[in-house]
Amino acid sequence: MARALELVRLFADPGPSFATFRSVDRGEVPEPARTLLDHTRHMTVAMEAHYGAPLGLRVVARARDLGATDGHNPWYAREILLLSPQGALVQYGIVRINLAHVDEATAAAIRAGRIPLGRVLINAGLLREVHDVSLLEVRPGPRLASLFGGLPVPGVPSAPTYGRVAEISLGGHPAVELLEVVVPQAAG
Repeated sequence: MARALELVRLFADPGPSFATFRSVDRGEVPEPARTLLDHTRHMTVAMEAHYGAPLGLRVVARARDLGATDGHNPWYAREILLLSPQGALVQYGIVRINLAHVDEATAAAIRAGRIPLGRVLINAGLLREVHDVSLLEVRPGPRLASLFGGLPVPGVPSAPTYGRVAEISLGGHPAVELLEVVVPQAAG
């Protein structure tokens, strides 16, 4: 859960105005959300298999870590929405990647924000390993609910959806941190 909050902090207040997160076991995640989230593949691959076609990408915001003091900053982060082939919102995500572990053409493709990160890494033929997957119950607050296309009714708790945090190693080096949340109707 702490990993999810750290990633949210890149773009929003990680408190209940964004969402509340609870770590869950795989048995607590209903289908088809469990199949979409509980694996060590790219979410792009799982979602493309579920929808039978490539997904669209909408970048909501971008950020760079401000910690580099030498003017060189290999870290890049973005808040994204993935869209089904019909244009419906199917996934919310935050990705933080150390671009020092990819070549310049791959880094440029990632920064361009035209296709999902998983597809960029696959197309680049990078040796990648998804690991440290933890499943989450997510109760959207007003900010996440607005990204999902609606606002919660005051005084009525939002229905949960599910997500995961994971890491990806590129060429054996930890390089990517992810928060991925299935949009409620997408898991139906």
